[in-house]
Amino acid sequence: MINDKTYMRRCLQLAANGIQEARPNPMVGAVIVADRRIIGEGYHVRCGEGHAEVNAFASVRPEDKPLLHESTVYVSLEPCSHYGKTPPCADLIISKGVKRVVVGCIDPFAKVQGRGIEKIRQAGIEVNVGVLEQECQWLNRRFFTYHSKHRPYIILKWAQTANGFIDDHFQSLMISNVQTQMLSHQLRAEEDAILVGHTTFDRDHPQLDVRHWHGPNPRRIVLTHDRSLSQLMDDLYQQEVQSLIVEGGRLTHEAFIEAGLWDEIRIETNHRLTVTDGTHAPQLPTLGRLIQHQSYDGNSFDIYTR
Repeated sequence: MINDKTYMRRCLQLAANGIQEARPNPMVGAVIVADRRIIGEGYHVRCGEGHAEVNAFASVRPEDKPLLHESTVYVSLEPCSHYGKTPPCADLIISKGVKRVVVGCIDPFAKVQGRGIEKIRQAGIEVNVGVLEQECQWLNRRFFTYHSKHRPYIILKWAQTANGFIDDHFQSLMISNVQTQMLSHQLRAEEDAILVGHTTFDRDHPQLDVRHWHGPNPRRIVLTHDRSLSQLMDDLYQQEVQSLIVEGGRLTHEAFIEAGLWDEIRIETNHRLTVTDGTHAPQLPTLGRLIQHQSYDGNSFDIYTR
């Protein structure tokens, strides 16, 4: 019996390799299976280059090419049906004469939105849609949010002491440890932009870079009094910024929360550190749902979604 979920999980593993260089395109993985054996696989490495399906077909060895007519192509996101920087992947799949296609989720991008699936079906190829759909959507939550809500995917992130303060007597305080600092910089390398409020910027002079990780520095944004959040969202959408980390102080975080402008909240807590006075951490919204808890040498990371 064919286990579609097994091969779709492999697609997701492959797709995740493109987290830094595929953007602003989505991360996509593809696997080609014949006789219960993977004969080809690939992922979208970087924007402007071959899509996952192209790389998967290119990896098929010459002796395995005759198996393509009996193969199943697994792809985490609907194959494109339009001409962009590369030709349509739906046309490529049809030209290879495969027997079956399994798609993780539909592409919300206006030029696709089911057209790739329909084109493949019209060619007489069986298409199954929705295998590990939630996992596939989660992988590209930035891309999906940007195209559906016309704003970046927003991650609110703060660090707090064991008794709920984000500073010490209103002065900057090192709450992260070596491990969590690396994880924070990894996150920065994976997102498009990072924002702080003007008070945090003036007081702490944060570098907001990825010096403890490898990858591109996010674009730095300082929120000022004369710039409303709605205007900021419009500007970032027009500038094709798909994801935003907010690392400001309490007032900045509360402004985003009150406006309903958040998709994910990451709270780091140092369980060994307490202070007697300072700025209280923001209040977690009632809509927050804990999806992950991890500990790192006395500190913990809790990740919440809506």
